[in-house]
Amino acid sequence: MELAQTIENRMSIRSYTSEKVSREILREIVRRAGLAPSINNSQPWKFLVITRKDLLRKMAESVSESINELPVKDAEDLNKSVLSRVEWYSTFFEEAPVLIAMLMKPYESVLEQGTGITHDEITRMRNHPDMQTAGAAIQNILLSAVDFGLGACWMSAPLVAQAKLEDLLGVTAPWKLITFVAMGHPFGKPARKSRKSVDEIIEFVE
Repeated sequence: MELAQTIENRMSIRSYTSEKVSREILREIVRRAGLAPSINNSQPWKFLVITRKDLLRKMAESVSESINELPVKDAEDLNKSVLSRVEWYSTFFEEAPVLIAMLMKPYESVLEQGTGITHDEITRMRNHPDMQTAGAAIQNILLSAVDFGLGACWMSAPLVAQAKLEDLLGVTAPWKLITFVAMGHPFGKPARKSRKSVDEIIEFVE
């Protein structure tokens, strides 16, 4: 598929058929993720490709539990309804054939080596290049999914249960759970959401 067409066809897909995704395709998708630019070429990532249904169920249960532990505002009935919607958007990965979990470990920047500024201070100063690194890799995954005729959805909401999920997945320091992508063969096709025109988002500085 041509790059422009792949970008045009990318949407967040949250419903999938039960058809499995081949290991060869998943390996190639992760390989492409590893080609993304990263801060200082540190490539500080690792990807867990999860297909075990019992594990996905336990992960979804942990997320639901954490969401239901969140404090509810005064309009209790209304906010319980809101949390119920949030719960579905945070746990639909349980029905996905594949869930890719992205892990990252800390990197040491050149600036850190040559100054007395701490890693956290430099990270804030540079507007979190570690998260920018993660975003670049995830975009490669999302576009590669489209290229293979798959549907995918980038998910950060499950991280409300980050500690529980790291425990379930056996994630230990220096690694840290960063984000997820649910993936599979699309079941149906959602309506495309409107996007701002290029004239609304571009400004030339000449």
